[in-house]
Amino acid sequence: MSDHRSEERRRPKGAAGNGPKKGDARRTALAVLQAVLDDGRPLDDALAQNPVLPKLAPRDRGFARLLAATVLRRLGQTDALIDHCLDRPLKRRDIALRHILRLGAVQLLFLGTPAHAAVSTSLELARGPRLAGQRGLLNAVLRRLAREGSDLVATQDAARLNMPDWLWKRWCAAYGETTTRAIAAAQLAEPPLDLSCKADDSEAWAKRLEAEILPGGSLRLKSGQGDVARLPGYAEGAWWVQDAAAAVPARLLGDVAGKTVLDLCAAPGGKTAQLAAAGAEVIAVERAANRLKRLEENLQRLGLAAATVAADAAAWQPPQPADAVLLDAPCSATGTLRRHPDIAWLKGPDQIAGLTEAQDRLLEAAVTMLKPGGLLVYAVCSLQPEEGPERIAALLERNDSMVRLPVTEEELPGMAEALTAEGDFRSLPCHLAAQGGVDGFYACRLKRR
Repeated sequence: MSDHRSEERRRPKGAAGNGPKKGDARRTALAVLQAVLDDGRPLDDALAQNPVLPKLAPRDRGFARLLAATVLRRLGQTDALIDHCLDRPLKRRDIALRHILRLGAVQLLFLGTPAHAAVSTSLELARGPRLAGQRGLLNAVLRRLAREGSDLVATQDAARLNMPDWLWKRWCAAYGETTTRAIAAAQLAEPPLDLSCKADDSEAWAKRLEAEILPGGSLRLKSGQGDVARLPGYAEGAWWVQDAAAAVPARLLGDVAGKTVLDLCAAPGGKTAQLAAAGAEVIAVERAANRLKRLEENLQRLGLAAATVAADAAAWQPPQPADAVLLDAPCSATGTLRRHPDIAWLKGPDQIAGLTEAQDRLLEAAVTMLKPGGLLVYAVCSLQPEEGPERIAALLERNDSMVRLPVTEEELPGMAEALTAEGDFRSLPCHLAAQGGVDGFYACRLKRR
C-alpha cells in the first residue's frame, strides 16, 4: 500500500494563490470520475482533458490518476461497502455524494491514506449548497468504514463484485470460473511498465533502468515510475512503452528484414516501431489523423522510419501486394482492464456486434493486400472469443485462400501457457503472474496459399 499525502503539506508562506491548492488532487480525481461514470468518457480522455491535472505537482498528479483509477478498478466492491453502511439506499440524484464516498472509501481501504486525511478531505469536497446537508451522512459512513472496513473487505468476493455481469458470464463460458477469477484478480492491481528496446541491447537497458527482462525480451519496470519521459533512454529514443503481450504479434511475422510489411490500424505505433527496428519496409495505415500524428512523433523520437497513410484500412489498397500484413484490429479492449479499468463500465455486449462486423471487413481487406505465400497476423487486445478465434473461423470458412500457420512453443519462450490448441496466441491477464501479469491479447497467424 502507498501513503499519498503530498497534497496535505501546508503551502509555504507567500506562495502564489492562483496555482493548484491543497485538495486539488482529490478534486481533480472527482472531476475525472464524474467525466467517466456520468458522461461516459474514457479515463485517458478525461485525464488528458482535465485543465487542472497538468498544473499539479508530479506526485499529486500521479495520486489524482491513481485515485480515479482505483475507484474504477474496485467500483463494485466499493459500492457494496458503501451500501452496507447506509440505512437506506442513496437516490439517483445523490450521485455526487456517492462519488465522494467512493473516493474516501478507496483511500481508507486500498491506498493506505490515514483515516483523518481521507475523511477530512472528503468533507472538503462536499462544500456547496447541494451537498452541505449531506456532510453528516458522508462523515458517518466514512468513519464507520475506517473502523469496520478492513473486516468487511476480508469477507467480500472482490473478483466477482468488481466485474460487470456481462463480462463475468462471458468469461466463465469461455475460460471457466476458476480462470475468470484469476483474470479478475489480476486486474485489481496497478500494472507494471513494460518497454521494448529499439536495438538488441535489452541487458544494458535492464541494468540501467533496474528492470526485469521478461520472456520474449520486453523490459519490465516496477509500477509507480512516475513521468515516463524522465526515464533514462526516453529522450534518446532507446525504447518505447509496450506491454509484453502487445509485443508478441509483430514477432509472429518472423524475420521481416527487407520485406514490405503493412501495419493496419497502426496507432499509437508500438508495432510499427518493432517492424521498422527489425529492418522491414513498413507502411503504417491509420484512419484517425490525430492518432497518426502521435505515431509519427513516436517514430521521430525513436529515429525510425516508416511510410504513413491516413486512411480507412478496410477501403485502402497498397500500391502493390505486400510480403506481410499485421492487423491489430479495433476491439472492445477487454484484455486491458489493468490499464483501462473504465472499459468494464463503459462498454457492453451490445457494442460487440458492431466491432465484429468491422473486424470482418478489415480481415477481408487485409487478405487482398497479400502476395501469394504472404503472412497475415490478426490481433486484438480483447478477451472476447467473438472478436478473436470466432473471427478467424468465419474468415477461413468463407475464404479458402488462407490457411492457419500455427505458432510454436519455441516462438513463445516462457509463455507456453498462452498457446491455444489451434496454435494461436492467447494471453490472459493472469499469465506471467509471478512477474506481474500481462495484457489479454489474441493473435492468429495465417498464410496466403
